[in-house]
Amino acid sequence: MATRGHVQDPNDRRLRPIYDYLDNGNNKMAIQQADKLLKKHKDLHCAKVLKAIGLQRTGKQDEAFVLAQEVAALEPTDDNSLQALTILYREMHRPELVTKLYEAAVKKVPSSEDYHSHLFMAYARVGEYKKMQQAGMALYKIVPKNPYYFWSVMSLIMQSISARDEKLSKTMFLPLAERMVEKMVRDDKIEAEAEVELYYMILERLGKYQEALNVIRGTLGEKLTSELQSRENKCMAMYKKLRKWPECNALSRKLLLKNSDDWQFYLSYFDSVFHLIDESWNPPEEGEQSLEGKLDCSVEETVQFVEDRIAEESKSLRQLRGPYLAKLELIRRLRNRGCNDEYKLGEPEDLMVQYFKMFGDKPCCFTDLKVFIDLLVPSQYTNFINRLLSSLPLSAPSDDQLALPEDVKTLQRHLCISQLTRVLGLYHAMDKDQKLAAVRELTLRYRHGLEFGKSCLKTDLQYSDYYCLLAAHLLLDLWLDGADERAVWYALTLLEEGLANSPSNSQFKLLLIRIYCKLGAFEPVVDLYSSLDAKHVQHDTIGFLLTRYAESLGQFAAASQSFNFALRFFHSNQKDTSEYIIQAYKYGAFEKIPEFIAFRNRLNNSLHFAQVRTERMLLDLLLEANISVSLEESIKSMGLSPEEDDIPWTDLQDNRDLTVLFNWDPKVWDISEEHRKLSLEEETIWLKIRSITLRLVGGIASLIHAAEPKNSEKTTENGMSSKIDIIRSLLHQLESAVDSGKKFTEQTIQYPFLGPPSTRMAGFIRSGSCRCQTTTFNLVNDIYELDTIGFDSSSDVQDRIGRNWKSCLQQLEELFNNCKGDLMEIQDSHCRARHTCLENLVFFVESVSFALWVSSYCCSVLRPLKSNLQKKKKKKKDTSTTLPPVLTGFQDYVTGLQKLLVKVIDHMNGLEISLAALKLEELSLGGDLLSEEEMLFTRTAQGKVRSSYQQTLQEAGELLKKRLDTINKLKI
Repeated sequence: MATRGHVQDPNDRRLRPIYDYLDNGNNKMAIQQADKLLKKHKDLHCAKVLKAIGLQRTGKQDEAFVLAQEVAALEPTDDNSLQALTILYREMHRPELVTKLYEAAVKKVPSSEDYHSHLFMAYARVGEYKKMQQAGMALYKIVPKNPYYFWSVMSLIMQSISARDEKLSKTMFLPLAERMVEKMVRDDKIEAEAEVELYYMILERLGKYQEALNVIRGTLGEKLTSELQSRENKCMAMYKKLRKWPECNALSRKLLLKNSDDWQFYLSYFDSVFHLIDESWNPPEEGEQSLEGKLDCSVEETVQFVEDRIAEESKSLRQLRGPYLAKLELIRRLRNRGCNDEYKLGEPEDLMVQYFKMFGDKPCCFTDLKVFIDLLVPSQYTNFINRLLSSLPLSAPSDDQLALPEDVKTLQRHLCISQLTRVLGLYHAMDKDQKLAAVRELTLRYRHGLEFGKSCLKTDLQYSDYYCLLAAHLLLDLWLDGADERAVWYALTLLEEGLANSPSNSQFKLLLIRIYCKLGAFEPVVDLYSSLDAKHVQHDTIGFLLTRYAESLGQFAAASQSFNFALRFFHSNQKDTSEYIIQAYKYGAFEKIPEFIAFRNRLNNSLHFAQVRTERMLLDLLLEANISVSLEESIKSMGLSPEEDDIPWTDLQDNRDLTVLFNWDPKVWDISEEHRKLSLEEETIWLKIRSITLRLVGGIASLIHAAEPKNSEKTTENGMSSKIDIIRSLLHQLESAVDSGKKFTEQTIQYPFLGPPSTRMAGFIRSGSCRCQTTTFNLVNDIYELDTIGFDSSSDVQDRIGRNWKSCLQQLEELFNNCKGDLMEIQDSHCRARHTCLENLVFFVESVSFALWVSSYCCSVLRPLKSNLQKKKKKKKDTSTTLPPVLTGFQDYVTGLQKLLVKVIDHMNGLEISLAALKLEELSLGGDLLSEEEMLFTRTAQGKVRSSYQQTLQEAGELLKKRLDTINKLKI
């Protein structure tokens, strides 16, 4: 609650206990205290609002809203009531009601600066830019302060940004904003840096780059002092927009003379030089070469400038990397233009070796050199690495020992070489035995390096951690190539050991998450992801690592938790971003406001958000519908509307960070732009399939709820025709989406292991779950047709329904066959995991659930039809016992479902027994690969996988038992 200072008002003293109870989370006592106070002081509106806050926080939203509206209708003007109502409406996610509250307050107290200010901020929360502009000017008229005036100006800019018509933006909103600022400039009323920034922003958006440049270079530009080189950066941006390459070059040159390590200005310097060369620019015969002073306009001058920077740098005590990297960058650019050799800048290999000798002991050395690796040709790779190795101060090894570093700096140099070896593809070119030998060497170096980190804190990374990661990557190569199934367990062993020594290493955790998920073990992943302590936007950028596998591996409780975790962030985004925008207005950070708006839109349109929301609703239905509550109630509580598709398909944003795992693979094996596009396409198709499936289930629920005997007249009256039309449309959309999915999976795309994970789509189609679910949903249309025409003239429809039931049972049986097989196999004393059985099992559980919900609809239709048939027979005194084939067919179908589920549950019990009987302590990875100490980590990893499989079998088994109980109740 808001902090309350010492005031004389006795009402504040009376309200204080309620505030304290609310602040401490004791909402029930707050309600009781408010009731007591209201008995004595019926007109104390704030007490009623505070009671409403207590009701809201105890889940009684409707009661709270009624109380709030009672007070709001009185149009209060006391600060306590207004603030309390504001807090309540925010918690209700109804910020639009706050605007009405302060509109009324402003009408009653038109001279209040506070109320006008609160009204402006209320409009800001809901994005009412036109009203913000008016409120800002009204506030400025009451209290003529510059910030209020510029709030109005900024609101005009926001109108221009949000306007769909770009022409309207540039002909009305922005020119008006420009005139408003120019008036302040003429009157010499510009006071703050933020006001100059705003003027610059307007001119830039209008494309008036010269005017913007004049502002920055003029007296107003002198106010730009909060950021280092803010004025120079803005000048540089305008020079580039105006294509004033002489000024751009001269400014870059001038700034590099001051600081020869500023990389961004090297890039500007090179860009401008080559533009000048391409345009055949010549300096003027008289006067300054440019507004910014001296410049370079030829390759010879550029080469000399870079050489001078290196020469000057070599004299300084503190070595800077910029000039040396600039030389490599210049070589690359000259090579691309086909004119490098004539300028004798040196061989890239020699320069990179020289750079390594100077900076090889710094962690940044590898990332610096990686950028320029393409300057080497493959024939140079081995020699380059040997030259780097020969520069290391390592003692000569004996026959049976490695030459190990004696200090951290030497370790860092060797580690840099090992990373470069991987990037150049030299590790990839090795055969199996060579790779295993390299793994042993890297492991030995990793463990030796731990000696240097004995004094490190738990939050510090060990100096040799990358050796462990490199070894794990080599082992993954062997596993993924099919060369050695044991390699994945050794990789897990190394990573578990690495994490034990360096508990804060996020790369160990991320790679462990990926491997465990690949093996089908989700249980250890939950703790690993939680320990990453992902913050804010990371829930969107790396959340896919968790949510992709959460449901598909059958850990439904953990999946529900992970979905909730992700959704909590997205739901708070709207509220949080509004607060950021308000703070930006208060403190004059106007240039940040469009960024905040764009950030909010990016998250609202996030692909990950749409996926998690859809999967969460499907999971809730899976766990609850027709078990704890009816399908109709579940759908209603979600607010799911089958006819509404609320996913912004055209604006979907892929915010995943697909490079979050460290990767030393050459470009050939690394994630490419094509992989990104294909992954996004795959994710979108799979989301479409799942979204349509969810809406279909919602449509079935609406039919069950309204099911009754129909005739052609009543069909239109009760709206059933529109509901079935929606379902038919969705069935058509599902078929289309599935066809797109089949075409996509036919491409058999393989993403890099460290790149984007594939969706469940391939397994959905391959396992038979796809055919099974579409057959099940198509039954709805047939049953509806039977419901419309009745038994008498529906023999063809009944035959079709009967065939579909048999087909559905057969497809479920085939899906079950794909779930068979041991999850962990023992081959030659080695362990092999078969996780595809688990994913197919989850598809089976989903398909059975869909079949159950469709069967519930069948019941709701067939039960009254059978009842009417029996009534007719009684009237006609017809004693024949022959039932329509659809009724006997349904009974056979339900019986078949019961038998199948019993068989599946028995199979899963058998899998649990076989997993429990596995003696992991007797397994080994063979040969001399692991020591006894290492085997402890191996057994730990294998134990985690087994435990996860057991948990999946247990949760899936419990869910199937509940489904079986529900099926047993299906009677007509």
